Amino acid sequence: MNKQLALVTGGIGGLGTEICRQLAKSGKRVIAADLGSRSERVSEFLDEVSEFSDEISFEPLDVSSFEDCTTSLNAITDKHGPISILVNAAGITRDTSLRKMSERQWSDVITVNLDGVFNTCRALVDGMTERGFGRIVNISSVNGQTGQFGQTNYSAAKAGMHGFTMA
Repeated sequence: MNKQLALVTGGIGGLGTEICRQLAKSGKRVIAADLGSRSERVSEFLDEVSEFSDEISFEPLDVSSFEDCTTSLNAITDKHGPISILVNAAGITRDTSLRKMSERQWSDVITVNLDGVFNTCRALVDGMTERGFGRIVNISSVNGQTGQFGQTNYSAAKAGMHGFTMA
């Protein structure tokens, strides 16, 4: 019997690593997807999850790019099979007060934390629908509901994720 395949964006971060472990423990095959340019962190991650070396693998993915998500997720599907579970855990912060926040700090956070959710979901939702099965879990933050000083960009992105998920 084929195990379901889960893909975790931000999969080599602290929360992402634990999500990968728990999915592997529950019997899933897991792809930890993250920026391939973080080669040192990728090596550390693979060491950290070595007990699950048959279940967890790494694939590079830039969630901030619609084209990269489409191309990379198609390649991952061709290589590993259909993705049944998507966990959007990729996220960054660029904390500063609104008065000091640059447009770049704003757009970097919105692009990764909110656009990344659209980019990955859009690339995978048709396949999930055609197969009649799919699960998408979007990891947000209480700051999307309550706000947080110095996190205007992050709070806005996480609030957007909440609206995206509810829609």
